[in-house]
Amino acid sequence: MVVHGFPSDNVLKEGDIVSVDCVIEKDGYHGDSAYTFAVGQVEEPVRQLMEATKASLYKGIEQARAGNRTGDIGNAVQTYVEERGYGVVRELCGHGVGAHMHEKPDVLNYGKRGSGCLLKKGMVIAIEPMITLGKRNIGVARDGWGIFTLDGKPAAHYEHSVAITEHGCDVLSSFANVENVLNNK
Repeated sequence: MVVHGFPSDNVLKEGDIVSVDCVIEKDGYHGDSAYTFAVGQVEEPVRQLMEATKASLYKGIEQARAGNRTGDIGNAVQTYVEERGYGVVRELCGHGVGAHMHEKPDVLNYGKRGSGCLLKKGMVIAIEPMITLGKRNIGVARDGWGIFTLDGKPAAHYEHSVAITEHGCDVLSSFANVENVLNNK
């Protein structure tokens, strides 16, 4: 699965990866974050996919500042992962976050620098690269919700919500607690 899987009778096994995407609502506003977890030990190419996907998230975040455009974020993500031979899912993307979980603008994980919506101070967006070990092509499960790679290869997904500020952005979500637990097990 790339994203949106439902619980089922399928048992996760050593070497699988699973993305957990969480949304919170507090005082009428939303936050959105995702993290991809390894089940036990994963093969080296899968571990590298996970690392590159998370790194591409931060490459996108570096471009999240007033005066830039959403295409600058997408281009940074796309350039970073495609240089390493990975595929970028194009049918799903990041988004604005606020009173609704999904708001404008769309924040694509690919694109041309200088294109897309102008980022302005006070905007809150979710940046969420979905990157594949193989080809970028995806399908939709019979349940109409789950998304999988057509070539059956793994995909990783990481996401942060960020607020555009006068001097860059503030990352509103955190992987610190998750990574602290994973590094101390």
